[in-house]
Amino acid sequence: MARHAIIMGVAGCGKTSVGEDLSRLTGIRFMDGDALHSKENVAKMSAGTPLTDDDRWPWLEAIGQEFARSTEPLAIGCSALKHSYRDRIRQQAGAPVCFIHLTGSREVIGQRMRNRKNHFMPPELLDSQFATLEPPGADEESIAIDIDQPLDAIVALAARYLEGQDND
Repeated sequence: MARHAIIMGVAGCGKTSVGEDLSRLTGIRFMDGDALHSKENVAKMSAGTPLTDDDRWPWLEAIGQEFARSTEPLAIGCSALKHSYRDRIRQQAGAPVCFIHLTGSREVIGQRMRNRKNHFMPPELLDSQFATLEPPGADEESIAIDIDQPLDAIVALAARYLEGQDND
């Protein structure tokens, strides 16, 4: 398992849960990309205002720079909603980055967002996340994993992908 990965998807898809369990299973270090948001971005989202591209660029650059500094494989939870955002991360990383795209229906993810506690991202922003989402294309190293299954099954698929056993 010698690569960097973004665990990506819209808010509420389970990036942190998958990342933390993937770290426990594989030993790969996990970082929640939300920790790299500026205070201004967190305040904006907390108020129910979607971020603009200009808001996101410094955050995406910080994520890519975390990869560049890491001498070991690293997984970071980050929405990475647009192709251009993923390009910016790869550019800053200076190394290959693969993407584990957690997918799910608006209904499943909306319910998960309504059930979680103490998170700055309100469920009202979910529609803007889906509107912005550009799923990874054939030109990007990625796997899509449906989240409407048990967490351990999602994590097992992600681990196999990172180990190179499920690269479709």
